[in-house]
Amino acid sequence: MSYGYFVYYRIPAENAGPMHAKTLAMFRDVERDTGVAGRLMRRRDDSGTWMEIYEGVADPAAFEVALAAAVLRHDFLRVLAPGAARKTEVFQPA
Repeated sequence: MSYGYFVYYRIPAENAGPMHAKTLAMFRDVERDTGVAGRLMRRRDDSGTWMEIYEGVADPAAFEVALAAAVLRHDFLRVLAPGAARKTEVFQPA
């Protein structure tokens, strides 16, 4: 069985450029380490809400370790909106 990970968070407008670069670098690391490619989306009615999407995750434990390591390595949390956190939802096929 494979899983879909949906990670969302808020960023301030002034961090959009650095956040985009950090996210792409993080995607490269995660794909290299797990084989899972990420996609980035922004909310249509709120450009400060972003979502990472990872589909086809066959080994959730290894994926979660690799993603957490990439978040730390790229100092990702520093560019979130004040008080914001990364929120993760995990789905499986129905």
